[in-house]
Amino acid sequence: MQKITPFLWFDTQAEEAASFYTRVFKDGSIGHVARYPEGTPGPEGSAMVVEFKIMGQDFLALNGGPLFPHSPAISFVVSCEDQEEIDYYWDALLEGGKPSQCGWLEDKFGVSWQVVPSILGQLTSGTPAQSKAVMGAVMQMVKLDLATLREAFAQAAPAAANA
Repeated sequence: MQKITPFLWFDTQAEEAASFYTRVFKDGSIGHVARYPEGTPGPEGSAMVVEFKIMGQDFLALNGGPLFPHSPAISFVVSCEDQEEIDYYWDALLEGGKPSQCGWLEDKFGVSWQVVPSILGQLTSGTPAQSKAVMGAVMQMVKLDLATLREAFAQAAPAAANA
């Protein structure tokens, strides 16, 4: 059992969200669904807490009402190996949602995601000029383009490396 489990509060869409995420992430699965019994805050028989797993990570989703909406202050990062994977997760998670800047999007449930290349840390850890060039490129993008980021990194390489 993992020590920390993300717990997502939804108004009424916990079961729908869990189904969506387990379809987007191919190895996803839904576990136990606890349902509201008679005389409790939720409609009798509706999902109260949904256990699900994506990418080996356990999650819990609660239908707790509209009291606490999602915020981009907390997001999930999806590290992608290539542009094909970036495109897949971007398009899938964006279905019914809205794009933001710098690889961020908000899905149709209001949950924020960052879809980024796994080498982004390396590309921003080169020389100061390379880091600035890559971050400048990131700041101009909505969905991240790996080829453009690699090009920004290469073009900002020290002159001796370019000779």
